[in-house]
Amino acid sequence: MLNPSRSLLLIATGAVLILPLAACAGRNKLADTAYVARDVNTLYAAAKRTMDQGDYMRAAKLFDEVERQHPYSVWARRAQLMSAFNYYLAQKYNEAIGSARRFVTIHPGNAEAPYAQYLISMSYYQQIEDVTRDQSTTDSAKSAFSELIRRYPETRYAADARLKLDLINDHLGGKQMEVGRFYQRSGQWLASTYRFRDVVDNYGTTTHAPEALARLVESDLALGLVEEARKTAAVLGTNYADNKWYNYTLVLLNREARSRGRLGKNGGAISTTFPVDMNRPEGSATSYPGGPRTNATSYPKPKAPKTKATTYPEMPPPPETTPQ
Repeated sequence: MLNPSRSLLLIATGAVLILPLAACAGRNKLADTAYVARDVNTLYAAAKRTMDQGDYMRAAKLFDEVERQHPYSVWARRAQLMSAFNYYLAQKYNEAIGSARRFVTIHPGNAEAPYAQYLISMSYYQQIEDVTRDQSTTDSAKSAFSELIRRYPETRYAADARLKLDLINDHLGGKQMEVGRFYQRSGQWLASTYRFRDVVDNYGTTTHAPEALARLVESDLALGLVEEARKTAAVLGTNYADNKWYNYTLVLLNREARSRGRLGKNGGAISTTFPVDMNRPEGSATSYPGGPRTNATSYPKPKAPKTKATTYPEMPPPPETTPQ
């Protein structure tokens, strides 16, 4: 015969084991949208109403439900795009990228495909890190915007993509400048020249080009490549004659010439066309930092998404009240 006290002990032990499992199930139930069979009109309307109330994460999951429960409905395609948009507003950028990319893959010729590609690009863009951090997301944003321009060049989103690409290139150039300056501070002058040369060759239209040329002059002088430094300064003077960085390189070259005894008593300047401002920060090519101040590490700062569903980026127009 079973001992009553032993029976109670077994029941209590079973309850202790079951309770954590029930708690986990409860948490999963809260995390996932419960499957409740609803017609497409009701489900889509509930998702749209939830979005208008500002609960973007729940709205995205409800739009996912539209696609899951009614995959062959004409509203499933629109729900897929609206899901990506709501994930974007909820700042769940990886989920937004996944939904939008699925839309582009399945419906590449759809009229809303350019917008889906734009959502992909903007989701990467919003995740761009400061230039002191890894820039793999920045590269992904550049690739996504380039793909948008290549596939949909005449759309209104392509125009904004070109503007964003300019900002992204400036940011990537800023990253190279940051690394190059680090090498200078560490005395790795040859390594720094590779970074600055990359800025000149690949990001020559960005705001960093004049400084990159000036930093090349610094590094070349530190390496004893005086003639190379003079040639680089000449390129800087030809393209940015009125720029503060050209004025700074003249200071460096004049100081280098004096140290080598190449100037006469009057200290004739390398170039008499542009005045040399000797009030610039003192320092030779090896006494970094020098030259005008720079704030390359703070540009650009991506804008955070707005809080209203109808603000930028523009929400796709709602579908018709009845499926076509």
